[in-house]
Amino acid sequence: MASDATHAERRVSPVFLALVAVMAVSMWAVWTDYAASPGFAVFLFVVSGWVVSLCLHEYAHARTALHGGDITVGAKGYLTLNPFKYTHAALSIVLPVIFVIMGGIGLPGGAVFIERHRIRGRWKHSLVSAAGPLTNVAFAIVCAAPFWLDALDGVPDAFRYALAFMVLLQVSAAILNLLPVPGLDGYGIVEPWLSPGVRRQVEPFAPFGFLALFGFLMIPEVGDAFFDLVYAVMDALGVNRWEAALGRALFRFWNTPDCVPSSDFTQCL
Repeated sequence: MASDATHAERRVSPVFLALVAVMAVSMWAVWTDYAASPGFAVFLFVVSGWVVSLCLHEYAHARTALHGGDITVGAKGYLTLNPFKYTHAALSIVLPVIFVIMGGIGLPGGAVFIERHRIRGRWKHSLVSAAGPLTNVAFAIVCAAPFWLDALDGVPDAFRYALAFMVLLQVSAAILNLLPVPGLDGYGIVEPWLSPGVRRQVEPFAPFGFLALFGFLMIPEVGDAFFDLVYAVMDALGVNRWEAALGRALFRFWNTPDCVPSSDFTQCL
């Protein structure tokens, strides 16, 4: 009976499988240029891929916590990859998707409730927090692999640009989430190593950490410095920032009805 319950707690959700199916079908539509509007196909491909990555992000937190000692994550549904099981579905899924649609930035969302008192050892606590953004890093590397392996010869332009834009989203999400800002995973990584006094002083600011970060990013100099870092990482991964810009323009098909993939980058910028 217990084993049946454990198996059910870890069974992949049909909701997640549906998301993967949407990503696969939209990827095929972009690849084959089957859709009447390449921008709409890119939109579906990027959004579904982004939500899949968010599910994997939260799953990584939960799975690492399970191995660290929190055996309650299974009963909460965190191991099923079902976005509706997260404690803050709006924060983890809806809000990041809205930010991708509005501004083309990988907003970190955070949301599985880990019973930290069940986990022993500072390294385990840090690893639980690091598991999520490391998933974004892995996702970025997988999406970027065709670029630095020079495996995109003959690949449709729309697919190439969509993939570049997905790399931008994953890199920006990883960098943001690794910042040691209260409320984000980066702070969760360093928090176990801080003194109890410092943690008590910082704790009241945790709910506002992301809002403060978002406000700072609105400062032109800060925003420019952030994207310079994002582009530097993308350059290291072999992904051209202009191709990512073209992918973003195709993604926002409602704003650029005349934009089509071409060698004229300025057409879509």
